[in-house]
Amino acid sequence: MQRNCRSEALLFFIMRIKILFLLGSLFFSIFLHAQVCTIPGQNPETAFPVCGSTIFNQSNVAICGNRSMPTNCANSGLFNDKNPYWYKFTCFTAGTLGFIITPNNIRDDYDWQLFDITGRAPSDVFSDRSLIVSYNWSGEGGRTGASSAGQSLEVCEGRGRPLFSSMPVLRQGHHYIMLVSHFTNSQSGYSLEFTGGTASITDTTPPKLESARAFCDGSRIGIVLNKKMKCNSLASDGSDFTISTTTTTIEAASGVACTGFDMDALTLTLKSPLAPGTYTITTKKGKDNNTLVDNCDAAIPAGDNVSFTVTPVHPEPFDSISPVGCAPAELEIIFDKPILCASVAADGSDFSLSGSSSTRITRATTVCSDKLSTVIRLTLSGPISAAGSHLVTLKRGTDGNTLVNECSLETPAGSTVRFTTKDTVSADFDFDIYYGCKADTVAFSHNGKNGVNDWKWQFDNTAMSTGQNPVYVYPTFGPQQVKLAVSNGSCSDSAFSNFDLDNELKANFTFPDVVCPRDLAVFKDTSIGKIVSWNWDFGNGSTSLLKNPEEQIYPVGVQDKNFRVRLIVGNDRNCFDTAYNRVKVLYNCFIDVPTGFTPNGDGLNDYLSPLNAWKAKNLIFKVYNRFGQLMFQTTDFRRKWDGTFNNLRQQTGTYVWTLQYIHGDTGKPYFSKGTTVLIR
Repeated sequence: MQRNCRSEALLFFIMRIKILFLLGSLFFSIFLHAQVCTIPGQNPETAFPVCGSTIFNQSNVAICGNRSMPTNCANSGLFNDKNPYWYKFTCFTAGTLGFIITPNNIRDDYDWQLFDITGRAPSDVFSDRSLIVSYNWSGEGGRTGASSAGQSLEVCEGRGRPLFSSMPVLRQGHHYIMLVSHFTNSQSGYSLEFTGGTASITDTTPPKLESARAFCDGSRIGIVLNKKMKCNSLASDGSDFTISTTTTTIEAASGVACTGFDMDALTLTLKSPLAPGTYTITTKKGKDNNTLVDNCDAAIPAGDNVSFTVTPVHPEPFDSISPVGCAPAELEIIFDKPILCASVAADGSDFSLSGSSSTRITRATTVCSDKLSTVIRLTLSGPISAAGSHLVTLKRGTDGNTLVNECSLETPAGSTVRFTTKDTVSADFDFDIYYGCKADTVAFSHNGKNGVNDWKWQFDNTAMSTGQNPVYVYPTFGPQQVKLAVSNGSCSDSAFSNFDLDNELKANFTFPDVVCPRDLAVFKDTSIGKIVSWNWDFGNGSTSLLKNPEEQIYPVGVQDKNFRVRLIVGNDRNCFDTAYNRVKVLYNCFIDVPTGFTPNGDGLNDYLSPLNAWKAKNLIFKVYNRFGQLMFQTTDFRRKWDGTFNNLRQQTGTYVWTLQYIHGDTGKPYFSKGTTVLIR
């Protein structure tokens, strides 16, 4: 009994251990698959900027991610950014991209995927398949990447898949982002090296200070850099810089938008404000033993400098508006120095509009950066479509103020800015057609209303004109299209018109190629145009004024003879055109085969063929040698045998021929055979 109690207790203990293990495994699995990535570099928006000239080392990877990634693979639901890190770069020279990802533990399974995000938000990589450039999701452990050994830009999941994809082609000026995903359940890191390709992702522009300006009372200086530089290369105490005065010193420096890894602007804080005047900021090695360093580890040279001017503090003037376009529905107010976004009433009540239009301002929006804006856009109740002069007046809005600048100074109410608008224009045009016999002339005209001073005409998709009332001679007849674009310098419009120049006249007729003795020749008019008259001359002494004249008889001589046939047609505009053709009248149409021929090139009896077989239909003519071998065959009596076979001259001798056909007049079949002598 005591043994049984101990056994049951042991069993209960073991079961508890198993349950706790299963719960722990489940919790770890849920944690692993649901952990949000918060470390910089683990989301596309905070991707590491990388440079092709350095090797990037990631000693360990944080566990997070598992967001679905789009691919072109069959099992698209299997691909996730597990324990990810993201890298961004720009292509400076087009070419192929080669790189190697080397796990610290060579047996680890790393995957990667490359996207082109030019003009797109980085987060679009999770949803837009069109951004994909290349990827490799092989299930094997070891080095992976893109190289000349790769066979495909896209490698899907599974064991036995190649670890290297072919090198993708990068486009100059395009921006790319690359995911490195760690499939193996560990935090062991890797190195990333760009090598083997022809593209350049290294920015060789020397880093320097671009510009500087003083904020308000001169206690802060804003510095603009000529390119992105590493945030961690900036000494926070401002020791990377000196200022050309003894009245104050730099006591702090901070990068603008340094939530990621790089910056293109920074702010220097001074111990005390500067008096009005011009000053110079100069770089030097700070307490961090460097100046500023770009993403390729190139440093701004010590001694690089930029000047700025401190002016007396005053309210920002209200005096500038962007040029308005045609029928503006929005106005854009511009300021030299920033305005506090919070000082702009969203309902537009800081502004009033007067002038020749009843349109009013209904909304005001800003383009904010760090709570400041140099642009205010005013939305109108409707477009201003007529010419006139207009005045925007600054007043205190529903927020109790006008506009307040970054120095907390308010622009006085009553300030104004003036602008003018022009009338909308119409490109509708008129034209008159003057029909001719060989070409048509069309006169075009535009009224030029509402100040139109620019015309662009396009005729038959080729010829152009910039005149107000051009005249164009059309070289071809048929359907035509004319396009016109007009402008008064502010407003523009375009129009087109289709018309048909249907007065083409071209004489033509069908006729028999040859005419046998006693046969009737048939002629049929096939002329083009609005024809009202026909004048035939058949060359045999006969004429006709009919569209389709009577059949003609031609005299038979002792040899073949050509007769010239003429047709003159006239249309309803008193234009005329003439067509000529020649009819061959044969002296003999009896079908026969010569008893001999001499293929010696003298122009006499050089070939063997049926003679005068003009009326033979379904003709088959064959020639055999004395051994029964077929030497020649044709279905066209005008194709003749020259006495050769396989380009070899045949010997003098007798050859057998056969001829079969159906007579074109009677429909009766004929078959004959005979011999002919080849003489050399």
